[in-house]
Parts: sequence; C-alpha cells; structure tokens
Amino acid sequence: MALLADTFSPRDPLLQDLSAVSLSPGHGHPLGTDALGRDVLARILHGARISLPVAALAAILSCAIGAGVGLLAGTSGRRADRALMRLTDVMLAFPTLALLLTLAALFRSDHPAALVALLGLTTWMPLARLVRAEASSLAQRDFFEAATGLGASPLRCALRHVAPNVVSTIIVAATLLAGDVLLLESGLSYLGLGVAAPTPTWGDMVREGMQDLSGSWWIAAFPGLVLALGVMAFNLVGDGLRDALDPKDSVGRLA
Repeated sequence: MALLADTFSPRDPLLQDLSAVSLSPGHGHPLGTDALGRDVLARILHGARISLPVAALAAILSCAIGAGVGLLAGTSGRRADRALMRLTDVMLAFPTLALLLTLAALFRSDHPAALVALLGLTTWMPLARLVRAEASSLAQRDFFEAATGLGASPLRCALRHVAPNVVSTIIVAATLLAGDVLLLESGLSYLGLGVAAPTPTWGDMVREGMQDLSGSWWIAAFPGLVLALGVMAFNLVGDGLRDALDPKDSVGRLA
C-alpha cells in the first residue's frame, strides 16, 4: 500500500483544505482529516514511505556493525575480544532512548539518511554480544582450528568459516530489531527530532493528533494503530524466521 499510495489514496498528503478541517471518517475521507484539512489516509500511506524504509535501513546498518564487531571479537584473540567488548559495554551503559535524544539534539538533521545513521549507530550492541558468543563457540571447533593451522588469517577464518554459521542468527535479529527501530524512529518524530514537517511520518502524525485527542481521536488513533501493526508484523516475521532457521526446531518437527 505504501508503494501504491497514489492508487489507494490519490489525495495529496500535503494539501491543506481549511473547509474540511478535522472531519470524522467518511465524507469522502475514509480515515478523516487532520486539523489542517489534510487527508489522514493519504498521510499514513505516504508516511509509510519514510517510516518503514528508515526502520529497515537502520536495522541493516545496525546488524552490519554488530555482526562485524561480534565476529572480530569472537575470532581475533583475547586482546581484541576484551577491547571490543568493553566498547560494547560502554555503549550499553547508556539507555538507548537517552543516547538517541542526546545525539539527535547535538547533530540535528532533518534528512532521513541522518536518521538511519543515528539509529543504526546506537542499536548494534545487543547483536554484537550475541554474534560474539556464537563466534567464540565456533572458534573452538575443529574446522576453525584446522583453518588456522593451515595458515588462514583471522579475517579469512571469520568471513569464510564463522560468518556462514551465524547468518541465520543475524537475519532473525535484523527482523526483530526492525520493529524496535520503527518504534524508536516514531518516538523521535513524536518529540520533533525526526524528519521535519510537513513530510508525514507516523510518529509525527500521532504527535499532531494528541493535541485534540478527545475531539478528533482519529488523527492520532489511526497512525498509532498502523504503527502497532507494523511493529507486530516485524516481530511475527522474526518469530517465523527463527522457527524456520532453528535446526533443533526443524529436527523436532521432522521427528
């Protein structure tokens, strides 16, 4: 629906119609209008073009950083492991939302690419610890010791022999992380630190609707509902991938 937003709702999401302010659902507007007469459905569909790509790209960036740090920590020896894990622990010491708010205020940018970088650089730590644990376990296996004994470099061992064995973990983590990042992006937009208005995003639409929640409930309710459905969808996909890619679970089903 986001890709075909102009088909599902041909109205301009930025067009203001002061003669149709805060109309309830119906009257030619399936989800009503906001305080400036803009069509809520059109803004939700066009807002998905910002919120969903930002969440997906930020999750990919976060997983790339976390997987890289985890692989290096788990396969490069004790000194590198300690240094990288201490860095990860320092980053984890700061609450994610507080860190995001601080960085967003210091390096304010209204461009979606800046938001992707901000979210990706502050959410990679849990995956790094997860990948590091699996990489450390794999580094004790015979195939890894054989590759090392044959003269393979640590980088080659990590990329050629360890990374393929943790790909399923990374894929599942990326899908689950996308839901969390979607919530964080909406939270930043709700606080006015996301993509600048009038470009529609789900978090910003919820913020605008909260100003008259009792009288025009649909302005905040429908974007909030879509946001909840988006997060639930990412989590369901992640759970399904985890069940499909878990070898123990596959063995149990075959038995």
